[in-house]
Amino acid sequence: MTKPKVEGERVEVGPGQPCAEEAASVYPDTALLQVAYDAIGEAIVITGPDLDPPSPRIEYVNAGFVRLTGYAREEVVGRSPRFLQGPKTDRAVLDRLRAALKAGVPFQDATVNYRKDGTEYLVEWLITPVRNATGQVSHWVAVQRDITERQEAEDHLRRLLHEVNHRVNNTLSAVQSLAAQTLRDASCDSAVRTGFMARLLALSRVHQILVQEHWAGASLRQLAEAQLAPYLKGKAAQVHVEGPEVWLRPGAAVTLGLALHELAVNAAAYGALSVASGQVSLCWSVGAVTGEERLHVRWTEVDGPSMQAPPTHRGFGTRLLERGLTGELQATTRLRFEPEGLRCDIDMPLPAVVGEMP
Repeated sequence: MTKPKVEGERVEVGPGQPCAEEAASVYPDTALLQVAYDAIGEAIVITGPDLDPPSPRIEYVNAGFVRLTGYAREEVVGRSPRFLQGPKTDRAVLDRLRAALKAGVPFQDATVNYRKDGTEYLVEWLITPVRNATGQVSHWVAVQRDITERQEAEDHLRRLLHEVNHRVNNTLSAVQSLAAQTLRDASCDSAVRTGFMARLLALSRVHQILVQEHWAGASLRQLAEAQLAPYLKGKAAQVHVEGPEVWLRPGAAVTLGLALHELAVNAAAYGALSVASGQVSLCWSVGAVTGEERLHVRWTEVDGPSMQAPPTHRGFGTRLLERGLTGELQATTRLRFEPEGLRCDIDMPLPAVVGEMP
């Protein structure tokens, strides 16, 4: 079996990796290294440095490569790994591979290869240059993994998620249709009918964002812009939105999205967005309070209709802000109906609302 020469030259395998000279001094018995290589589950291929056809030539493969491809060692040593490629091998991946190798940098990607029996498999490569004492590439070490089953499982999950999204969208559309038909025939106030349908649409907007993000969560900025958009026709200059990037978990996105909808509806009907002079500021910040990271959201209205006294009636929006956010997000909400306009401060513990960004 042909193996890369390491005697008499210092060979480094990537930055920070032990060189082969040091490894040989620790394990002088190359048979022990051979056992270690063959015990590794992934396939290992070592080639020479030349890149132009018919090179690079294979100098060594381990038992994992034999198991992966069905080729015996003696069938592949001296050949170029290109013989594993076929009709479905992605040429764009190969172009990126060649560009990386010519630049002498590591490369990681995946494409289709073919076994000895002709069956195809999706292989993930991690190819690392091996440099000698003068800094020249002396070998390429490729670790290869069959990710066919993993890719199939991921594709299956994506199909399931698409189906779930499709069914939820259909269900939400059905709820909207039923609500519209029911309320049309009911003897209820038109404001009730309009408000209920608007809340369903607000919920739908949140759902659309979550679908786009595969239900991993939602950006607070994207959520705010989506809920404000229906009320900004010709009024965009009246609204200021500012805050750092915050990624909300799905449940928090739904609850906070509905809260922002209620604030926007109120501003458009009675507050700062009901007049041309009004201004709305929606800002949020993240900071530590008594050692706990918290998210603070502030809604401020100014220059709107003068408010002589706070409203005495507590409607759905007020109850959602004052009670719903407490139950769902552990939030503390403060509503202030001041003469210059409504002010709403929502303060909540960060772990209760923030999710992991994909």
